[in-house]
Amino acid sequence: MRELSLHLLDIAENGLSAGAQNITITIVEDLRTDRLKLAVEDDGRGMDAAMVEQVTNPFITTRTTRKVGLGIPLLKLAAEQCNGGLTVESTPNVGTTVNVDFQRSHIDRMPLGDVPGTMLSLLIGWPQVHWVLRYRVDDEEFVFDDAPIKEELGDLPLSDPGVISFLRGALREGIADVTKRTRGDYVKVTEG
Repeated sequence: MRELSLHLLDIAENGLSAGAQNITITIVEDLRTDRLKLAVEDDGRGMDAAMVEQVTNPFITTRTTRKVGLGIPLLKLAAEQCNGGLTVESTPNVGTTVNVDFQRSHIDRMPLGDVPGTMLSLLIGWPQVHWVLRYRVDDEEFVFDDAPIKEELGDLPLSDPGVISFLRGALREGIADVTKRTRGDYVKVTEG
């Protein structure tokens, strides 16, 4: 994976596989300390301590469709190569939180990528899940919570073309507002 947003998608899908009904994705750019922090928190089945210890092993996976799980191990390696790290906190029957930390300006840090597109994919692909995105740059924060939108829409599905256009615009504008001072290749906010 060449973009961090794809890693966020992969981790969120792990939560979905674990039966999560609520998933929060948090992105924090701290310009003062030169850190980029990502977190995915879910309320899925969670893992016991033994599994948490093994989750960064590429030859351990709970998926039945393949025998290896490279997403988290590759993300951990990428973070460590950028003066950061990855931690996993999990409690059985409560949920899991994956935290990743990078030196934001590190030359080898992969770009953040298309966060609005990733969130849109998750919203449309799993409309029964409650999704929250928190994107913070220093003291500015954008929070996207799909619950009020779903309530307002009633029976109109998130996959309706007009709704997709609205969601895409809301995500792009919200992220653009908080990243206005830090525009760069790590946030892809494009038209279309």
